[in-house]
Amino acid sequence: MTTGRVYVDADVIIWHLRDHPEAHRLLDQLVEQPDVELWTGAMQRAEIVFYMLPGEEARTLRLLSLFRTHPVTEEIVDVAGAYFRRWRRSHGIGENDAILAATVAVAGGTILTLNTRDYPMTDIAVERAWE
Repeated sequence: MTTGRVYVDADVIIWHLRDHPEAHRLLDQLVEQPDVELWTGAMQRAEIVFYMLPGEEARTLRLLSLFRTHPVTEEIVDVAGAYFRRWRRSHGIGENDAILAATVAVAGGTILTLNTRDYPMTDIAVERAWE
């Protein structure tokens, strides 16, 4: 299991909110590990918060309180722009994925996601959340 700074992608958090057993298992394991810092990117938090349905606010914000949210800085935007231009056509990465990848490139850590294809960069650590 990954240790240190772990950036959980929005897809994993959304599956947890939808009560997917693997998402629950993964986040339970991560929370129990003293050597894991739970993080998410600013854009991933935005994806989740922007698309909450009525009645989901309290539960969603309670879950998000487990994560530190890394800000988007000028340096991160510049690195993300380079990733986006390099990988958009061949891998279809989006802006949010490029910003999370750049966050990890700048701040360190590992991305946990179900969409590993969105992170083809070889200079960052990316792990599939579960099979």
